[in-house]
Amino acid sequence: MTKVTNTSENFPDEVSDKKELSRRDFFRKTAVYSASAIAAANVLSPVNLKADDPAIIDEAEWGTKLGDMVTKNLYGMPSPYEHNVVRRTTDLLSSGDMYASVSMCPVHELSGIITPNGLFFTRNHGGTAHVDPAEFRLMIHGKVKREVVLTLDDLKKYPSESRIYFIECPANGSTGWRGPQFNNLQFMKGMMSCAEWTGVMLKTVLDDIGLEDDAVWMLSEGSDNAGNPRTIPVEKALDDAMLVWGQNGEALRPEQGYPLRLLVPGWEGNLNTKWLKRLEFSDKPWHSKEETSKYTLLQKSGKAIQYFWPNEVNSVITSPCHQKPWTNLKKGDLIEIEGLAWSGHGTIKHVDISFDGGDNWVEASLKGLVLPKAWTRFSYIFKWEGKPLLLTSRATDDSGNTQPTIDQETAAVGVESIYHRNGMVTWEVSANGEVNNVHIRKHKA
Repeated sequence: MTKVTNTSENFPDEVSDKKELSRRDFFRKTAVYSASAIAAANVLSPVNLKADDPAIIDEAEWGTKLGDMVTKNLYGMPSPYEHNVVRRTTDLLSSGDMYASVSMCPVHELSGIITPNGLFFTRNHGGTAHVDPAEFRLMIHGKVKREVVLTLDDLKKYPSESRIYFIECPANGSTGWRGPQFNNLQFMKGMMSCAEWTGVMLKTVLDDIGLEDDAVWMLSEGSDNAGNPRTIPVEKALDDAMLVWGQNGEALRPEQGYPLRLLVPGWEGNLNTKWLKRLEFSDKPWHSKEETSKYTLLQKSGKAIQYFWPNEVNSVITSPCHQKPWTNLKKGDLIEIEGLAWSGHGTIKHVDISFDGGDNWVEASLKGLVLPKAWTRFSYIFKWEGKPLLLTSRATDDSGNTQPTIDQETAAVGVESIYHRNGMVTWEVSANGEVNNVHIRKHKA
């Protein structure tokens, strides 16, 4: 009797070759079918698939071996292929050193409206403080009925809430307030980010300890080297201000004020005191030298606009931009124009896009969550014809505020201050798809 054994054991190389041929044949057919299906779709029609593409036919190198064990990088790290997606800084904004400086969020690389904690922009006045949470204390005193000193555990006994808000430095956009200085969108608009914040509403704490009727102002102060004292009206403290210890589901990072910061939704980023240690209530305002001289809007008359707290309605197209040009497109390709809109006065109502520098406008679609004082994504599907464009976006919020032209902005606040610059941003797209930042001062309504 002839012994029959497993064929693959007798002819391993031959069977292996047949399996590989069968696998390659399958993927070739699949690629052809996929290419036909994609060609029938509008947005994906420019995709060009080849039936013999090695990336489809051959088994991927990473699929031939075991990956990392779950015990490696227990916190988790981005893919090494995303090494360029980082915060960046520039000497123009360093104030002479890197202790009082800013690192810019890569807004052009983000998806959705939530900024990962490792990419959230930072602005420090005296470096990043490292606070022991066991030693942390928050003192609330002045025009309150019961002065208190609270630990972090004391604060966490109050009912907590999680809300999505953006934070924006009032100098965001300052790198081009007189004219385009950067093509890089990260350096143009990277002094802002958006996150989900977890903490207790300040009103909840004040309702508990009691607020005197004549309390009009609140002074917040941090425990870092700079302290960064800021004056805020009590109305805002009782509206939507929060004492937050969590950001995007985890504890605040040290550069974001660990273990506690003040969050003042929609208002200037410098008011959101980090490493918070003290809240004092009074019937009179305090003004630090920095508040009086720096965070104001100087006019040609020599007078300055003060108390310019809310961040104005704003928007910017993030794709295309200089870092994400259209040089790989062909005439007739459909492409998504995408961007961000935000307003410290409320909720984005609609966003318009112009292809000719503001002579004509079309309404974009708002996508995803549309929340008050949070980033809002907008989108418009466009057919690329290989012709020069002047791409501009214009946002309107539910308070009736519309993003101004550069001329309208300078007429209202002048050109002497770098703060609160929310004039429309325009990208010049050349016939070959390259993108550059330009100033279009006048637009039609």
